[in-house]
Formats: sequence, structure tokens, C-alpha cells
Amino acid sequence: MPQDLAEVYRTTYRALVRFLYRKVWDAERAEDLAQEAFARALVHKPDNARGWLFIVAANMARDDARRAARERRHLTLLTAEAQESNSATDEALEVESDRARVRAALEDLSPRDREVLLLWDSGLSYDEIATQTGLARGAIGTTLSRARRRLVQAYEAGKSGKHVARG
Repeated sequence: MPQDLAEVYRTTYRALVRFLYRKVWDAERAEDLAQEAFARALVHKPDNARGWLFIVAANMARDDARRAARERRHLTLLTAEAQESNSATDEALEVESDRARVRAALEDLSPRDREVLLLWDSGLSYDEIATQTGLARGAIGTTLSRARRRLVQAYEAGKSGKHVARG
């Protein structure tokens, strides 16, 4: 194998989990998906393991989201009962509200902006981001800057209840 996968695991695992968490919004699921991506890397032995892992993990997260959506639709059809709401402290509600606004702000971004932000936040270099997204390496900094600005605008708009169009 061109790269030592154990070394890639040591240097990449946490960044991969952070990347996946921002896609699935569940820490345990993100860890499970990261483990599965590394298990697949053992089988496939890719040349560029780090980049390959992020691509495979993103695809797995997308597939996982589709499966979860199908399950939710199925459960909705099976149960017409209203769920009891759980009581929570004001602080916990505020934290969850902030998380929901961040998720909503990320969802308001274009897929390209969201992907570039998440890849950068996961520790990928501009070259690796360019390879995965197909953008020119020189466009990554500008794209990141604009994506950050749009994320802040979408988050602030979420606080006030306004909608920001995707840029």
C-alpha cells in the first residue's frame, strides 16, 4: 500500500469524525461511519488514503441520510400518534436551538459552499479540497471566504426568522 494506513488513521481519524458529524449531526454515528470508511480502506488500499477516506465517508453519510429519511417516512405512516415532548432546561433548549440554527444555516448554503467549508474544517489542505471538489486550487480561498460570509448571514437570518437565498 502506498501509504501506511495506521499513520493515516492516527492523523486523519478525528478530522474525519468532525467532518462526518457536520453531515449526520450525531457523534456516535459519525464515529461509526469513520470506522466503516477505514475498514473499506483496508480492503481497497487506495493510493491517496486521506482523500479517498473523505470521499467515501461523504458518500456513506449521504447514503445514511437517505436511508434515515426513508425510515422516518415509513415510521410516520405507521404511527399517527403524537409524540410526547420531553421537558428540558432553558439552557439545553438554547443550546439545541443554536445547533439547529447552525444546521439550518449550513443547509441554506449551496452544496459547493457547504462541502468546501466542511472539508476545510476537517483539516484538508487547499490541494485536497480542490481535488475532491473539482475547483481550481486558486479558487479555494475565495470560495471559503464567500462560504463563511454566507454561513454567518444564514445563521443571523435564522435568528431573526428571515430567509437568505443561496449564493
